Amino acid sequence: MTDLLFVIYPWIKSLHVISVISWMAGLFYLPRLFVHHVESVARNSDSEAVFQMMERKLLRVIMTPAMIATWLFGLILVVTPGIIDWTAYWPWTKAVAVIAMTWFHMWCAGQRKAIETGRNTRPGSYFRKMNEVPTLLMFIIVFSVIARPF
Repeated sequence: MTDLLFVIYPWIKSLHVISVISWMAGLFYLPRLFVHHVESVARNSDSEAVFQMMERKLLRVIMTPAMIATWLFGLILVVTPGIIDWTAYWPWTKAVAVIAMTWFHMWCAGQRKAIETGRNTRPGSYFRKMNEVPTLLMFIIVFSVIARPF
């Protein structure tokens, strides 16, 4: 099994990076859709139906499969022997940031549902601020993996 993991390592790492890029694209875009939805769209209008469809498809068709693929390929990389030095701090900071990114994904799903059902009470400015969360987490993840300052 170890030999197989070493042979497929570059492919799994490539698929992991592709999945992360897809997931991040959605995490950057969905809160922006929320901003425009809550600021510019009248309830029960044709525009609202379009926004709801875009938000739902972005979450279900792109973001969630990309998140699952990111986790799957990432966990395969984690179990590949000799790839990660678990005595260093960087894998742990990355892990915490990835868990936080997953929480943010779930938060987005909850906000989408609240907007769809008319239960949202948050203004566009709130979603603008929350839109910065994945960027901050991305910095932590990238610096942890590449610069390894910890």
